[in-house]
Order: sequence, then C-alpha cells, then structure tokens
Amino acid sequence: MQIITPEYILTPQNLLRNFSVAFDKTIHKIAPLEELKILFPDAKIIKLQKNSLLMPGLINAHVHVEFSANKTELSYGDFIPWLYSVLENRETLIEGCKKGCMREAISCMLESGITTFGAISSHGMDLDVCADAKQNVVFFNELIGSQATMADALFADFLARLDASKSVNREGFYPAIAIHSPYSVHPILIKKALQIVKNENLKLTAHFMESSAEREWLDKSEGDFKEFFEKLLKQNSATCGASEFLEHFNEQQTLFTHVVKANEEELLSIKKGNHTIIHCPISNRLLGNGALDLNEINKKNINWICATDGLSSNYKLDLFEEMKCALFMHSNMPLLPLAKQLISSVTKDAALALGINSGEIEEGKNADMLVLDLDKEPNDELAIHLILHRYNISQIYINGKLIPKKGA
Repeated sequence: MQIITPEYILTPQNLLRNFSVAFDKTIHKIAPLEELKILFPDAKIIKLQKNSLLMPGLINAHVHVEFSANKTELSYGDFIPWLYSVLENRETLIEGCKKGCMREAISCMLESGITTFGAISSHGMDLDVCADAKQNVVFFNELIGSQATMADALFADFLARLDASKSVNREGFYPAIAIHSPYSVHPILIKKALQIVKNENLKLTAHFMESSAEREWLDKSEGDFKEFFEKLLKQNSATCGASEFLEHFNEQQTLFTHVVKANEEELLSIKKGNHTIIHCPISNRLLGNGALDLNEINKKNINWICATDGLSSNYKLDLFEEMKCALFMHSNMPLLPLAKQLISSVTKDAALALGINSGEIEEGKNADMLVLDLDKEPNDELAIHLILHRYNISQIYINGKLIPKKGA
C-alpha cells in the first residue's frame, strides 16, 4: 500500500485540496493524510511538491500504431488523395516502421500522459510491441474486405490475428475487434465478426462516415469512391448502405470513429444503440473532412470521446495537443464547458466507452494516475489551463506502479 499526497486532486466531482490517496493496484481510500496513516500504518508515503495535481491517466481510444513511420510521405488536404497516397506508400511505411518505430510511438504516448490506448491493428505487426507496452492496451484486431470472393481468406487471416492477441497473458491487455468501415467490409464478414463479439463479450469499434466520398458511395454508389472501387477492386456499387451497416450493431455497444458526415437518422441510431463517437479533430482537419458538430452531438445526448487517430493522419500522438486543437476548432461552443467535456472525454468517458476500470481518481478504480506540476494555485478555469499549457508530468502510475520516465 502507498499513500500519495499531492496539493490538489482532480476528481469527477470536485477539485480536492489537502487530501491524500491510498492505493496499490486500485485506489482504496481518498481522505486526509492523518486519517489514512491510521487506516494504513505500514503504507509508504509519497509527499509531493507545492502546486502538484493528481489527475487520472489519459486514455487514447483510437490509434494506428502500425503506421507510425509517416511524417511527410502522405498527402493531406482531401480524403481521396490521402487514401491513394496511403496505398502508394503502404509498403514503404510498413517497412519503415519496425518494432523500434512502433515502440517510440508508444513511448511518446506514455510521456504525454496516455496510460491506456486502443490500438487498431490492421496486420498484427504491432502485437508484440503492444503486448510489451507499459500502458493498458485494448487491442482491436481489424477486419477488412468488401469482396465476397475473398471473404473466407480474409476472415481466416482475421481469426489468426485475433487468436494471437488472445494468447497475450498480461495485466491490462484486452483483445478486441474492429470493423474497418461500411464501404470496406462485406456484410457476410460483419455478421461473422459480430457473432464472435457477442459470444466472447469483446469490445468493438468501427470507422463510420469519415468523408464526403463515403457519404456519396454508400448513398448512391457514386462520387470520388466510384473510380477507386472500379479501378482497384472491380466493384461497381457499395455492398452495404449506411443504415444497413448501423443495424448490424443494434445489440452491441460500439465505438464509432469520426462520424463527421452522419445524417440525422444515423445520429439517432447511434444514440438509440448507446454507442460512442470517437472524435479525432486533427485527423479530420488534415484529411479535409470538416468538423464533427459537437453542439448537435451534445443536444442529442450522444456519448463522445476524443482520440488522436494514427500518425498517418496526425503529427503527434498527444491528447493534450488534440484537446487544444478541438478547443479552437469548435469555436461556436462555450469555452469552459467544452474544456471540461474534453478532459472528461479522455479520462472518465473514454474508460466507460472501453469498459475499463479507470479514468477517475475514485475509490475502487484502478490507480492509473498522473502527477502534474502546476505553476500556481488552480482556479475555476483549471480545465482550460490543463489543455492550453504544457504542464510537466512528473510522475505516471499505471495499475499502481510508478513508471520510470524516459531517460530516467
């Protein structure tokens, strides 16, 4: 047992002062230090400096670790040119991101306070590095393939990758399933994958309505995707419409990523299913897809969280940077309420969406915690300041263990 004594503690309800936290793997008690000393007389006491803040570790629910080699190879500004550039540079990026490259991306996430991440794994190349990561990992094995003639082979490969992830036996590693998108996965494959999700109670995610090209293709089998599918896959029409795609998920709570181009009916379907939207503001801007209408999402009481996406459509895997960009992107929203929502979206709300026992400095929760060194006493606008200012992260705890900082 350990007792950590910061000057301030950020809980979902309040900013506490002159309280301490008794923890091992989980948080056992939050109370004044003298009370905890009586309850846990043998506990190691960790006294922190003035203006120290204890807050939950950050949760990045959507990242593509396998594509971490990209810096200047891919084309930004519009989704279709970006997609072609991914295909053209795919081998280079994959070859250029061996384990060392992926470990560096994971390490950078840790240094920026990310104690849990959701890895979208297309090929299984990132399995070993994710299994060895210090963070908690929800490992989403991705299913892709829109051609019925290839369905059996693609599903066999998917099953092999899923089984490999199930063989990882370590605390904080959770095998899961990702359905790539409605335009890239045949309904036959979707149904087979969802049966596994249901039978094994796995977490589930999917990309949905990221671009205008996707909107036109799913609605009319027209638009910028038409040439792409005809040229590369000899496919003349979409295999699945947007509404049909969402119907597959009626009984499985799902994390839908992007959702920028969803219509009213689709948003109501997401709300009805109690699904969660993963908002990736930097990725959406770089690929020319516009901004998610958070006012409308909030009005409909739809769950949403913030994530970075991968380095194929971002310049860093840093949730503080992502929240800062979101704060400026959504300029029509009141600043402080948005800042508070953003902080919650990468802590408490993300933990709920992923089904993990963290995201809060709260009794009974896993001790995934950050110590930040503030400049001075915080005020009512702490959420804004946490996002705007790069406060030093002096300590990181994951499942109650102090994680050595890089270079320490």
